[in-house]
Amino acid sequence: MAEYGYYSTGESFSVADPDEAWIMEIIGKGKSIKVDMKMLKSYPAEVRKVIKKLDGKTYFTDADFTKALTEVAGEPFAKQHGEALIQTLQKGEKGGVWVARMIPDGMVSGHANQARITTFPLDNNKSSLSSKNLGDIFNKGITTVYAADVISFARSRGLVKEGVKDEEFSFSDTYAPVEFGAARFSEIRVWSMFNKVNSGMKQYWDYVKGDIKHDARTGYASNRMPLWIQPERKVSPRDMMDFMRDHLENTELDMSKDFGAGPFGNPYRWRPLTFKVDGVEYLNERATATQQTGFSFISQMRSWLPREIGGIHWFSVDDAASAVYFPMYTSSTATPKLWSAGFGSMMEFNGDAAFWVFNQVSNLAYTRYNVIHPEIRQKIDQYEMGYLKNTAEVDAKAQALYKTNPEAAVKYLTDFSCKTGDDLARDWKAFYGHLFTRFMDGNIKQKDGNNRNPKVSQPGYGEEWNRRLIKETGDKLKYHGSSH
Repeated sequence: MAEYGYYSTGESFSVADPDEAWIMEIIGKGKSIKVDMKMLKSYPAEVRKVIKKLDGKTYFTDADFTKALTEVAGEPFAKQHGEALIQTLQKGEKGGVWVARMIPDGMVSGHANQARITTFPLDNNKSSLSSKNLGDIFNKGITTVYAADVISFARSRGLVKEGVKDEEFSFSDTYAPVEFGAARFSEIRVWSMFNKVNSGMKQYWDYVKGDIKHDARTGYASNRMPLWIQPERKVSPRDMMDFMRDHLENTELDMSKDFGAGPFGNPYRWRPLTFKVDGVEYLNERATATQQTGFSFISQMRSWLPREIGGIHWFSVDDAASAVYFPMYTSSTATPKLWSAGFGSMMEFNGDAAFWVFNQVSNLAYTRYNVIHPEIRQKIDQYEMGYLKNTAEVDAKAQALYKTNPEAAVKYLTDFSCKTGDDLARDWKAFYGHLFTRFMDGNIKQKDGNNRNPKVSQPGYGEEWNRRLIKETGDKLKYHGSSH
């Protein structure tokens, strides 16, 4: 990972070099709360008398311990003493349990803040290894590696049902079971990408909406999506960029279509993800494109080129649906100034910083999305298509330099990447000025030849929204007298 770089979403890691791509999922072993009276000598006698009923028992979560304490001592006692007892009795366990699987050639995979590895082949010293034999990891044909105690540890914690064989063991279903929120907020994002490259994904639609079926014997989810699928067409870097821009379009959950989208089809919902009305809990969809994205990137690795030239991070900041991915060659030894860490911060506005420039554009779009965003999308296409075309020329020039002077090639790619990034940030700042001028105050302005003042159109809210408004307000807004 130190050599090629890695990307983490918390529960899963994607690790790749020019020839292989792996998904690794790791979960810390956590802690145990073992009731040991010797550790409670400093507690009052009346507290120790109650706790003695649990002496020698072990709990693996705060909730389990609190439940047991409530059962023997009552809720007031548990509320008063539970947290302090947990702090005294808990013991962390070092290490983690993990599984790593190589994505087969010709397949695509994905993960979105939810572990997805289920069953896996056990150690056979041919295609699969446990950590006991980690020295053989570079042997040809190895496609699965896992912690030697990944199954036994789960059994020791009571996480595996009786009768489940080792070869049936599911990592995700055991350590990170998919519940409604995990499916609706996480798995649905993977489905959105899969659905764009494979026509057979409709069979998993109910699952990603949160309707999870379970096997009665194992307790595992039985209608999950596969870890990887075969795309029906070649996937390009531009495809990858657009996968990041999805709002569940062309599905029944299309975020631009329901009442929450407002009069201008805004496919975003402000947090929190869930809310209650009259005690009933509801949700806001969590699509791939989201307003609070800090940065995102597409890593392109081209094994046929020298290492210094073959890697490109297509990088962007803020909401991917309103941002441009520009090429940062991975051998670059510097960062574009306007994209650098410390050039502004979350609470320090800097009007030149790429982060703030792109946020200004996207947040303007949120005010009248179906009016403003099409113009942004047109600009995105113009830049990204130009970059994709331009990198072929950059590759060729870098290769020519590399033959005689690899350091000169790296400097050339660094200069190109930094200039491209900073030019984009400056251009996007000017673009924001154009958009603000054109769309401010709820109208649309168009330059009118050499006239000082523009042509102005007033599109209003649209027929559908006007009808909704009148349905709700009745005659309150009715105009009396001659109409205009």
